[in-house]
Amino acid sequence: MDGCCPPKAAAKPAKPTSSGGGKNKKKKWSKGKVKDKANNAVVFDKPTYDRLMKDVPTFKLVTPSVLVDRLRINGSLARIAIRDLESKGIIKAISKHKSQLIYTRATRAEDEVEKPEGVIVEKPAKGKKTKGKKEEDEDE
Repeated sequence: MDGCCPPKAAAKPAKPTSSGGGKNKKKKWSKGKVKDKANNAVVFDKPTYDRLMKDVPTFKLVTPSVLVDRLRINGSLARIAIRDLESKGIIKAISKHKSQLIYTRATRAEDEVEKPEGVIVEKPAKGKKTKGKKEEDEDE
């Protein structure tokens, strides 16, 4: 052996900083996001039914999901309510797919088109002057 290099010191094994030993705390798994249970109505009470009849004709889009969200009723009750509103002519169907029923409000212009023709009474146009009291007084 030459004497050119100093003798190597015995290398100590380096301790890993994050060892998988039993001293470290194990990772806790989260149980996931817990969603609050929706407490939706199963039958119509008087205030909910009144809100259904008052508010739904103003909705542009009527689906069971919309009724469940806004009126806090369950899905089967929403489907029954939609069938009832359609039979009364308050809403009209856009798409009747098996899984998603899509309706919109029934407007009066569309209702008048569907009605059979009847007697139409024309109103006098605004701005045209008719014989008034002053003219009648002058004639006498």
